[in-house]
Amino acid sequence: MVYIVAMSEIKALINPVTPFQQNAPIIYCEETKKCGFVDPGGDLNLLLASAAKNDLIPEKIFLTHGHIDHAAGATELASTLNLKIIGPHIDDKFLLDELEAQGSMLGISAQNCSPDIWLDDGDTISVGNAELDVLLTPGHTPGHVIFFHKPSKLAIVGDVLFAGSVGRTDLPGGDYEQLIKSIKNKLWPLGEDIAFIPGHGPASNFQIERATNPFVSDSNL
Repeated sequence: MVYIVAMSEIKALINPVTPFQQNAPIIYCEETKKCGFVDPGGDLNLLLASAAKNDLIPEKIFLTHGHIDHAAGATELASTLNLKIIGPHIDDKFLLDELEAQGSMLGISAQNCSPDIWLDDGDTISVGNAELDVLLTPGHTPGHVIFFHKPSKLAIVGDVLFAGSVGRTDLPGGDYEQLIKSIKNKLWPLGEDIAFIPGHGPASNFQIERATNPFVSDSNL
């Protein structure tokens, strides 16, 4: 199923993929129709069909973090379309180096991933004529990043924050206190009227989460 989040300069097609049902958003510039595949963890035919159906021009691949459900298909997609892989932060290299081995254990098709560009806090990425800010948000993984398009008031937050929950921190490199700090110090200052696309589940906005999320609501921080 595909959901469309309408924005002023950036739009996003939200495609849940694989048995993990993780979101693999395709973000695109309205003006140029150039697009970026975010966290292509699998079901690449579905993602390619979604882009083609909407007359989009593949431009780049972006990774928020190195977990297999978000990065397993990045290398194959990059090879198929001759695209560069951008992100995450280099602190997630240890995860991307083990994707194939993890896939073998889980029965999932995966290739190790060597990004063309590592990202850091304060960097920017571009899709067509639109620029998005990069924020380093460790906690779920050491090198997790999010992408924020201020004019559209849209954040792509990977597995940092969910509707009604937060990312797990019991996997290698996870740190719960660090995760909560990332949400409080990096996400909330972006504003309350910010829509976000999480790595799993429905989209939400910061205002709702600050009011109702039992992990990071204002009353619990």
